[in-house]
Amino acid sequence: MPEGALLLGFVSLQRIAEILWARRNEACLLASGGIEFGSAHYPFMVGMHVSWLAGLWLLAADHLVDRGILVLFVLLQLGRLWVLATLGRRWTTRVVVLKGEALVRSGPYRLLRHPNYWIVAAEIAAVPLALGLPLYAVIFSVLNAALLRERIRVENAALAWASVQQSR
Repeated sequence: MPEGALLLGFVSLQRIAEILWARRNEACLLASGGIEFGSAHYPFMVGMHVSWLAGLWLLAADHLVDRGILVLFVLLQLGRLWVLATLGRRWTTRVVVLKGEALVRSGPYRLLRHPNYWIVAAEIAAVPLALGLPLYAVIFSVLNAALLRERIRVENAALAWASVQQSR
């Protein structure tokens, strides 16, 4: 099997597993009184991520993988695991907050805001770069940055709302 297909197979399986886990977490959070914010931008985020991965399958499944960038990708996966382990049942692909819950300030969250978005942004560039597609990396990085601008605005507002609710 070509190296590109192996890398893309891993990324695809990882994304499917994350979606399943996120849906389970979302259902639990909503059943516990969680409130979703910013659902209007969500279909655009899904569309961008699906297009990114589908395009990589079409263009680069038969490509070799740059070993140096693969090392970066592996380090990003360790960061992703750190984020997922820190957030636990609160990790979702949507913005769902629980009224009265304290903000997570441990793990990577004590070092920077929105670490998962930094990791995803790096992945969106690193995977196409590892497959020899620099223009693809730039195009999807710009699209992702535009979507993240709205996503982070929505998430900051949701977290501020949750913080206010906690202090009441």
